[in-house]
Amino acid sequence: MAKVKRYAAGRARTLGLPTRGTTAPNRLRRVDRWLTGVHAGLLRDAVESPLVVDLGYGASPVTAVELHARLCDVRPDVRLVGLEIDQERVDTAKPAERPGLEFRRGGFELTGLRPLVVRALNVLRQYDEPAALEAWTVMTAGLAGGGLLVEGTCDEVGRRAAWVELTREGPRSLTLAAHLPSLDRPSDLAERLPKALIHHNVPGQPVHALLGALDDAWDRAAPYAAFGNRQRWVAACAGLDWPKNVRRARLGELTVPWESIAP
Repeated sequence: MAKVKRYAAGRARTLGLPTRGTTAPNRLRRVDRWLTGVHAGLLRDAVESPLVVDLGYGASPVTAVELHARLCDVRPDVRLVGLEIDQERVDTAKPAERPGLEFRRGGFELTGLRPLVVRALNVLRQYDEPAALEAWTVMTAGLAGGGLLVEGTCDEVGRRAAWVELTREGPRSLTLAAHLPSLDRPSDLAERLPKALIHHNVPGQPVHALLGALDDAWDRAAPYAAFGNRQRWVAACAGLDWPKNVRRARLGELTVPWESIAP
């Protein structure tokens, strides 16, 4: 596990450690769909070409290329910079550059950029919790005014995911997202919780209570299983006794305010 001091001393350089680099096409489609849906207005309302950073895109630039294409559907003049701390990965990604898409070496310090959005998926799992929280502070400090950080994790094929939305003021919400046809129980998403929450999924902690309540609501919605997991999930989310946003439940998403699950 990396300690905060291991990278804090290098603030004049890149901050962080290389990830495993595991990636695959469409692995991050759920968070991209949420970003371009929920925050389309943030991108469209930007006075200048919005700058987005994809931090820690991995051994292949494929998910950064996909994110750029999806963002262009919302704002054609968007600029995306993929940052990797491993120079070899940057060199590998260079051939994929195109107008509005480039790759640089960088880490949590964002190479001095002031992006409107930062996506950092599957980056902080290797850190201990204090180091991950410090990384939150460093990244959000680098945001442009009104900007946001999306930080979380997903499984290898992108069927289970969870992410936190943060601003300069701190975390705002947690979103759980699942490929509903393959979902057995909502608590299966527990292993995808971000580093700030995963070690708090124990009795007595709010995030544990949320997953338990969601499982209970899933059980109560069992009659809807005859119509498929999507209808069962929608019914379970609607019946969940928790502060929540269920407008995107049909897409397999559930968003709860951070204060309702904060450790």
